[in-house]
Amino acid sequence: MPELPEVEVVRRGLAGHVAGRTVADAEIRGHRVARRHVAGPQDLADRLRGRVLTGAHRRGKYLWLALADREAVPDEALIVHLGMSGQMLVAGPGTPEPKHTHARLAFTDGGDELRFVDQRTFGGFALADLVDGVPTSIAHIALDPFDPDYDRSAVIADIKRRRSGIKRVLLNQTVVSGIGNIYADEALWRAGIHGERLASSLTGPVIGRLLDHAKDVMSDALEQGGTSFDALYVNVNGASGYFDRSLSAYGQEGRPCPRCGTTMRREQFMNRSSTSCPRCQVRPRRIPG
Repeated sequence: MPELPEVEVVRRGLAGHVAGRTVADAEIRGHRVARRHVAGPQDLADRLRGRVLTGAHRRGKYLWLALADREAVPDEALIVHLGMSGQMLVAGPGTPEPKHTHARLAFTDGGDELRFVDQRTFGGFALADLVDGVPTSIAHIALDPFDPDYDRSAVIADIKRRRSGIKRVLLNQTVVSGIGNIYADEALWRAGIHGERLASSLTGPVIGRLLDHAKDVMSDALEQGGTSFDALYVNVNGASGYFDRSLSAYGQEGRPCPRCGTTMRREQFMNRSSTSCPRCQVRPRRIPG
């Protein structure tokens, strides 16, 4: 699943193409792309026509386009769920469409249109009301470390109270958003902490440094366009990120630790996996339940 850097790359690309443009036509092809919109794909398309896209926004891994009627204050959002393989692509009108194109937005200015392409069809669109600039359906999602209102001290205190493994807490989007499996492994490796350490066993300064590592590694990934292991995670122009070349922990099982040379290990974790260094990240004796 795309994490904060990959979604932010898409958001930045969209922001430069959609702000202030009016939707002339919308095609929503099939029920899967609109399955989160109860009234169905035709209703969704009808409600998009004539709307002004005022900007592209993100909280953690969640992306949305703010919608307004003419010059009014935006009061609704088109939430874009990228799923495992969703792409928002910019293309000239009439250019050949990629396979698996499930939605298309054309604009009154006749310029480049937006296309939603999704090979695995886990992504899609949904409408939500905006309250204080945030879609109501994601209001429960915590702020991410890049948000101006992010309260680092409050997040540290929240994490310190939790008696779960620290990696599980990092992935909890109601505690801090944007961090997924890739960047959790990277942050934990940088901090020298095993993901099964109890969050409550860590000191405040250690938790703070871990959160800072998470922000730093996501910043590094963002500079390189995110992490793309195949052609599925791309920006709006179809280009892949290349942070996968800089990963120190995630997916590096069997390779030497970049810090100490010990062979990196892979372990099962929440139907996924974790990769860590047995020497730099010592497993706790007691495994949290």
